[in-house]
Amino acid sequence: MSWPLIKLLPQKTNFQFVRFSRLMGILSAVLVVASIVGCFYPGLQLGIDFKGGTVMEVSTAPRAADLGLIRETLDRQGLGDVQVQQFGSPDKALVRFQTPAGMEADATMTKVQGELRKSLGNEARFLNPSVVGPKVSGELFRSGLLALGLAIALMFLYIWFRFEPQFGLGAVAGLLHDLVLTFGFIVLFKIEFSLNTVAALLTVIGYSMNDTVVVFDRLRENLRKYKKMPLGEVIDLSINETLSRTIITGVTAIMALAGLAIFGGDALFGFSVVMMFGIAVGTYSSIYVGAPIILLWGVKRNDEEAAPIKLGAASRP
Repeated sequence: MSWPLIKLLPQKTNFQFVRFSRLMGILSAVLVVASIVGCFYPGLQLGIDFKGGTVMEVSTAPRAADLGLIRETLDRQGLGDVQVQQFGSPDKALVRFQTPAGMEADATMTKVQGELRKSLGNEARFLNPSVVGPKVSGELFRSGLLALGLAIALMFLYIWFRFEPQFGLGAVAGLLHDLVLTFGFIVLFKIEFSLNTVAALLTVIGYSMNDTVVVFDRLRENLRKYKKMPLGEVIDLSINETLSRTIITGVTAIMALAGLAIFGGDALFGFSVVMMFGIAVGTYSSIYVGAPIILLWGVKRNDEEAAPIKLGAASRP
């Protein structure tokens, strides 16, 4: 067996990606529509950060924290969305719960602490309690969406500055595609939408844009090099030339995130799986969303407009 193992990967591929652009475009459109519908019905499962509630640490040192007993005690209080997870050392747990309608957050927290002390014993200590009110949580939710929108706008400006407007349109279409499908993934698997999830989505935007820029940069270079080659064939060539780099980078990132999802506990699981999905769909969109937009609009070659090409008929048979 040759070493390094990367030599086992083909150095040159000749896949005809453009040939399947129409089919992939239809598939993407269906998934995007389904994801948008899912965001409204059944909707996102908002976490404590966006719904309001209480977060605190529970310490039972020197004994290990009994997560099952803590969860059972909280469930009896009718607190709605309750989350209990190990936090740091085995004798600490992170507890999150909602404030029931018609009750004050401080009064609810005092009652919960009393019930937990009855179940866990007098040695139970409660550290760093934090109450998030509905008004603050609503502002956090709007701020999170604003951050996502601002990130997309800044990425568009960067692409518009570096490439032609057609490239910018393709990049933004790819970003929106990735974001919407990732939201659909979050809804489908009922992943809690929290500030960690917003951070994962912002990271997905950056990764997706980086992947798209690599493909677009090679495409621009090949447009100058192969001036007589049909646009669809130039796109296929550019994607094939960057394919090994794209796959290796994506697989490496997904492997690291898989370890984080498995060993990082509940606190990092949602963040990790959202990023894994985002990286995968970002790789797909740089091939089957961004590039087909350029096919539809055409690009300038030697200051002359390239004629837009019909999807599905741009590659050699």
